[in-house]
Amino acid sequence: MLQNTKTYQNFSTKGFEAILERFEVEIKTGMDQTYFQQKINDVQQPADISVNDVDSLTCRASSFVLKSAIPILIVICGATATGKSGLAIALSQRLHSAILSADSRQVYREFDIGTAKPTLDEQQQARHYLIDICDPTETLTLADYQQQAQQIIGKFHQSGDRLFSIPLLVGGTGLYIRAITQGLQIPRVPPQLELRSQLQKLGQAQCYAFLKQVDPASAQKIHPNDAVRTLRALEVYYTTGKPISQQQGEHPPSYPILQIGLDCVTLDRLAQRIEQRTQQMLDAGLVAEVTQLCQKYGYDLPLLNTLGYQEVKQYLVGDIPLQVAKEQIVLHTRQFAKRQRTWFHGDRQIEWFDADSPSLLDQVWVRIQAFLQTCTSYD
Repeated sequence: MLQNTKTYQNFSTKGFEAILERFEVEIKTGMDQTYFQQKINDVQQPADISVNDVDSLTCRASSFVLKSAIPILIVICGATATGKSGLAIALSQRLHSAILSADSRQVYREFDIGTAKPTLDEQQQARHYLIDICDPTETLTLADYQQQAQQIIGKFHQSGDRLFSIPLLVGGTGLYIRAITQGLQIPRVPPQLELRSQLQKLGQAQCYAFLKQVDPASAQKIHPNDAVRTLRALEVYYTTGKPISQQQGEHPPSYPILQIGLDCVTLDRLAQRIEQRTQQMLDAGLVAEVTQLCQKYGYDLPLLNTLGYQEVKQYLVGDIPLQVAKEQIVLHTRQFAKRQRTWFHGDRQIEWFDADSPSLLDQVWVRIQAFLQTCTSYD
């Protein structure tokens, strides 16, 4: 066994990594977890690296005790403007891991500023997946997203890399996250544009009346004013001949999942963050981005009718001043965030943290370390 580890306290980063490699060898030959943890605790900070570097190296060392590779997923979710991306990047650096976006608009190329897509600099700080995977004129269904996300997660889990290749699923699209964490079984029915057009002409009231007739179970779950879900349910029924409620189900994954939720203590504080981010988007060139998209794809592109883009488009055509467009973005984003909070707080598996806490990263890091300890197994 490795002895007198305190003599290594003045080693360089390279020397400290060598110690960890030695630990791995000894674990493979029979070191038990208690002895290993004591040795890790005895190793003091090398003189030339920061506390964060030591935390990262120690995390790598802790992964050596996973003698049987256990698939793991960590989720970071919450309402818009709560700092999910920043936290995810910091955690990915400590875990030597990658980020899978769970945002229904970041999947589209060229829609960058208005979707708060990670910048090129942020993408260099951590590997990102499931952003910029389809053109704005294409449609990515929930089933498409689920399939691609599950494939990526599966590749991480099958890689055999025990140096913490733990994927981080990060975003605010609740249905995307639930499709993965609960293994939703989704009817693979692509959008039927002609059928949707015909139904939309009838109006939401008539469509909902149809839904109550053909799929009363879904009608009980769908709000009478929810045109998107009403159309989808009717679309599936008229395409397959079976109610969507009879085709849906859940098949949760077998691997452990830790769900971290970010929220503000008060709605006023969340509103402040939303207003600040809206101004940052405008300063970053949101108007120019919308102008280019309108010129390239036309003003009728469906994605240009989504949050942030629709309001700026109204400014560009002269319907409202820019200041009013900004105020409308803030208002609509607050309404959207309220719906997100309602959705996520309905999931009891999510563990909540204050997005404004100065020690947020440390708090979440402690929770992750505890979670990883519970996921440890032995041959």
